[in-house]
Amino acid sequence: MSDRARAAIAESPLAIIIGTAALFWLYESGWLSDLSRTTWVAFLSLWLLAAVSIAVFGVVRHAEALAVHLGEPLGTLVLTLSVISVEVMMISVVVLTGGNNPTLARDTMYAVAMIVLGGLVGLCLLLGGLRHREQEYNLQGANAFLALIIPLVVLALILPAYTRSTSDGTYSDLQALLLAVMAIGLYGIFLAVETVRHRSFFMQPHSDNDVASSHGHPGSTGLRSAPFHGALLIAYLLPVEFLSRKLAIPIDYAVEQLNAPPALAGLLLALLVASPEGLGAIRAAMQNHLQRAVNISLGSVAATIGLTVPSVLAISVFTQHPTILGLDAPEMVLLVLTLAVSMVTFNSGRTNVLQGAVHLVLFFTYIILIFD
Repeated sequence: MSDRARAAIAESPLAIIIGTAALFWLYESGWLSDLSRTTWVAFLSLWLLAAVSIAVFGVVRHAEALAVHLGEPLGTLVLTLSVISVEVMMISVVVLTGGNNPTLARDTMYAVAMIVLGGLVGLCLLLGGLRHREQEYNLQGANAFLALIIPLVVLALILPAYTRSTSDGTYSDLQALLLAVMAIGLYGIFLAVETVRHRSFFMQPHSDNDVASSHGHPGSTGLRSAPFHGALLIAYLLPVEFLSRKLAIPIDYAVEQLNAPPALAGLLLALLVASPEGLGAIRAAMQNHLQRAVNISLGSVAATIGLTVPSVLAISVFTQHPTILGLDAPEMVLLVLTLAVSMVTFNSGRTNVLQGAVHLVLFFTYIILIFD
């Protein structure tokens, strides 16, 4: 079979995504106008969820291929920004579409922090430790991530619950605009540190022996030219905004009708977006490339907070759409504990299975608190 034929088969899911978008563009008024039938709502939700998932996996696949061409840390940065752009689009669309869940952005950012810092980091350290006993990473890089994550998380998810200008876990317009500017500014400085001034902080120690190369790299299978993968990355990315807007309608309806915990919508959204990137981090840890796993996991939290906060705050200010950011007391305690444990975990340059188990306990506690 020729390379062109193999490439066509590999990209066949793109036809499903485009076809789904075209059908919903043509028949949206009839399909989404009456959601009283449970089976119909479930069918539409699963269909749209599958299409968005295929699109996200396509974005990650081509982002990982670009990572091979660009090397570390630029490759992981492209992967992270590609996935986070999907997440920001989905959150923004759902926030604008569903007026009954003003905590969705907060719940999604909190879910990403707990899924990644608890579940994903825990799995990476546990599975990597079981296979390799101890693993090394660049301590300066991990500390740089945490130096950005901790203040952004506190400013975005904890401080709003204590401000006196409002009484419902929100910021005033002036506070929101200042936080948005600060978040973008801090994340921009971090990107300059990661990609220009201190690139070595984000590379695997003893890189000539341990760091991933294009041979055996997660994105090396079926590798083509950088423009090819860049064009297809954009092709998979573009339909996400439209499909997310349609997916928001049955999700919002289902959460309201089933009287489900509002945080459940944030958890589902975070899992949908984080799962492909998470698989890449786990793969890297299993191959003893822990620095890449750290770059992916901590980088996703930093990008989520740094880019989602300005987006949702801008929407809140300019559309007067209510957006509650402040967490309740139990969630605050668990989030602060997770940040503290992360600081302890990433303070020595080496990890083991015990640290992974502790992070997983925090993740399971987060899941329990959602439902009980």
